Amino acid sequence: MAPPRHRPAPLGAGLPVRLGGPRHREVVARLLVARRRVVPVDRLVTDLWEEPPPGATGAVRTFVAGVRRALEPGRRLRTPSRLLATEGPGYVLRPAPGAVDAWHFEAEVARAAGLAPADAAPVLDAALATWRGPAYADFPGARWAHAERARLAELRLHAVERRADALIRSGASREAVWDLDAHVAEHPWREDGWHLLATALLRS
Repeated sequence: MAPPRHRPAPLGAGLPVRLGGPRHREVVARLLVARRRVVPVDRLVTDLWEEPPPGATGAVRTFVAGVRRALEPGRRLRTPSRLLATEGPGYVLRPAPGAVDAWHFEAEVARAAGLAPADAAPVLDAALATWRGPAYADFPGARWAHAERARLAELRLHAVERRADALIRSGASREAVWDLDAHVAEHPWREDGWHLLATALLRS
């Protein structure tokens, strides 16, 4: 979500979107973590502020209105939003699955699990190449992001090991050694990583 150089575009169009200030960005991130489930306004208030200021509920509604304008700049006035909808007591964000990097990464890792090793390795390689650092790094202290950040970090480590396993099984053990060496150095508690490294060294 870097500052845009182009005109705002709808989510999923592949162009930067001017979301506004940090709270606008946090609203989007918090709704994405909910994965198409409704987040009540009261929950948003609690998640955005440790001590909600007076008028916090109205501020959340203002943030949502700003995000809607950014995500759907061509939407007519009073036309319901397709992406950021009001439902019951709160809001729900419904982007296309491929429009969210984390969702795409998770889907590719799952897809690779059903492929032969020679086919799985390049799928995992491409998925890992899209990783751009810690998940939700813009919100390091946000309690609402802790569980999802940990889950995605674990999924990435799993993908690294599954890629290495696919390389070993498809006869490319030497290629697996380099990444596994760095992997276990950074995450020495990963027993699967050490086992895969020993196997790769033996076979290469």
